[in-house]
Amino acid sequence: MKLFLSYLRMHTKAILLVCIAAVIFSIVFALYDLPLAAVGYAVLLTFCVGLVFTFVDYLLFREKHFALQSLAKRIVYSLDGLPPAKSLMEEDYQTVITSLYRCTASLTTQYDRSRLEMVDYYTLWAHQIKTPIAAMRILLQTDESEERSALQDSLFKIEEYVEMVLSYLRLDSDISDFVLKHYPLDSIVRQAVRKYAPLFIRQKITLYYQPLDYSVLTDEKWLLFVIEQVLSNALKYTRTGGSVEIYLENGSTLVIADTGIGIAPEDLPRVGQKGFTGYNGRTDKKSTGIGLYLCRRILAKLSHTFVIESQVGRGTKVKIGLKSVHLTVE
Repeated sequence: MKLFLSYLRMHTKAILLVCIAAVIFSIVFALYDLPLAAVGYAVLLTFCVGLVFTFVDYLLFREKHFALQSLAKRIVYSLDGLPPAKSLMEEDYQTVITSLYRCTASLTTQYDRSRLEMVDYYTLWAHQIKTPIAAMRILLQTDESEERSALQDSLFKIEEYVEMVLSYLRLDSDISDFVLKHYPLDSIVRQAVRKYAPLFIRQKITLYYQPLDYSVLTDEKWLLFVIEQVLSNALKYTRTGGSVEIYLENGSTLVIADTGIGIAPEDLPRVGQKGFTGYNGRTDKKSTGIGLYLCRRILAKLSHTFVIESQVGRGTKVKIGLKSVHLTVE
């Protein structure tokens, strides 16, 4: 009905013209005292013919409408299938559409090329920067100065940022390197704990760790990156003398809880949005909001869930749901 009303609105002028013509004929016949029955018969006959013509024209209009709707779904790839123009105005519209399509395709190609070059450059940069980082780490091992610990912490953060850049580029890449297998969760978490062990010691933060007897269907590298980001945040916002606890909840949910400064209630719904840092990030001045954004995207790709619970001044719990859906093969 909506489509038919739209068709009638398009032909409002023609319908109005026919009605005016019928009224004029009626007035003329009345002025000349001619029998109005002849006018009524002519109007009725014209109405019947017009009704048939309108029905056929409406069917053609409906067919073109659905053809255009179908084309709209694949216009990204080609303009093939565009209905033939039946008037000069339609030809003009098709010329404009074709011109816009070619312009958009050209801009898209240029953007894809420049983006690919940028990704290649930063990927190369991220790999090359690892060499001087490794050299600095070796030099720091022989350094006996008082600034050694501070320099090691700064170098560790640089390594974290480099890994974040690589993960960001890989995640947006058209080529996915996900390798899904069953892995022991305890082994993955222990890798992250060993990496951050020096920070636990230097910041005097206690770790409560319960062995995780659970096999998870996931990609080891990407899940490890997520756990590292969560641990990094826990250490960043937990004061000296605080604690971090890692355990399983409900048999398949990994929980990483800290006794840090917590997250404001108004910030919780937006945590994980790209670039959002919240009150803590604005206070810290160094937070980018990219870490948890990547975590959410990675876990979504792995079909894991990600929930954050927090109370200001009491700490934060990050819950990663790792339960797999078992499908029955018939």
